[in-house]
Amino acid sequence: MPFSINDSILFLLAGLVILYVLGQSVFFLVKAWKRAVELGISRQTLRGTLTGSALFSVAPAIAILLGLISLSRFLGIPLPWLRLSVLGALTYELPAAASVAKILAMPMDQPVNDPAVYIAIAWVMTLGILSGILIILFFQKRMQKRLARMKEKDARWSAILMDSLFVGMIATFLGMVFADVHTGLAGFIPVFVMLFSALMMGLCGLLIKKPGFKWLENYAMPISMLSAMAFAIPLTNWIGG
Repeated sequence: MPFSINDSILFLLAGLVILYVLGQSVFFLVKAWKRAVELGISRQTLRGTLTGSALFSVAPAIAILLGLISLSRFLGIPLPWLRLSVLGALTYELPAAASVAKILAMPMDQPVNDPAVYIAIAWVMTLGILSGILIILFFQKRMQKRLARMKEKDARWSAILMDSLFVGMIATFLGMVFADVHTGLAGFIPVFVMLFSALMMGLCGLLIKKPGFKWLENYAMPISMLSAMAFAIPLTNWIGG
């Protein structure tokens, strides 16, 4: 039986996990609704909160859909669907898959046809992100207490520490963007796409601030991502040509 990244068995396994997660969401939603009614919160307020939360979930869902589309050509639909629906994020899943593909000399512009490579990528994508869960599970309370003590002792250094952690995370992704600039003009494609995305984000920020388009606050990131992806197509064809 030939291996397929979109095999029906993979869809079935991913679907079962996602249904379990959705079942948890529904379970806690029902529990929260009942508890809110017991506390005397009106049903009108609850319905408004539920509707607002559903609407505000659309923007993150668009970003997740973009991640699924980006990974589906290389890994098919089931694995990215599973990873991005449960715990993953495009900012982690794509670099994780790309790192394994680079080590194994697998091009990312065509589907994976080797089950060993597929399994290796799946393990890296899954095991790598588990570190965050384990850190939260075993060390979150201790970390929070130490950060609180640091803030009480010196709020300035506490703010510097948090800013440094954020800058370090951004620097990691910037390293990936600039990794291939030594290869010539084609290596600058990620840089140009990043700059165009930043330009679109800045434009959204101006529209939010000046005309007062507050609704853009939840859609600025998907708009920037979609615009950058659209910009990357003619840019790549032009530089490649």
